[in-house]
Amino acid sequence: MGIGRDREQGEEMGQKRYTPEQIIGKLRQAEVRSAEGARVAEIVRELGITEQTYYRWRREYGGLKVSQAKRLKELEKENARLKRAVADLTLDKLILEEAAKGNF
Repeated sequence: MGIGRDREQGEEMGQKRYTPEQIIGKLRQAEVRSAEGARVAEIVRELGITEQTYYRWRREYGGLKVSQAKRLKELEKENARLKRAVADLTLDKLILEEAAKGNF
């Protein structure tokens, strides 16, 4: 497989999903190419990503080690799960308060 063709299983509608390890690897490749004097437009074309994706990855993963990136993703998933749980519990509470008032 060539550069930019590595994908995780389960992608939908042509959208590429890269693992944190793959992203950090691509950012390292980009750093090497940048040090060699390549422009961002050339680098992203070689990596098979858009400039927007490149800059988003740099902002999100720049300077992270692979283990730190994995932990970041785990925490983001946990945070999303907890937010859904709070929303569900809040809705349940509101329903119970309405039922207790007899307004149903």
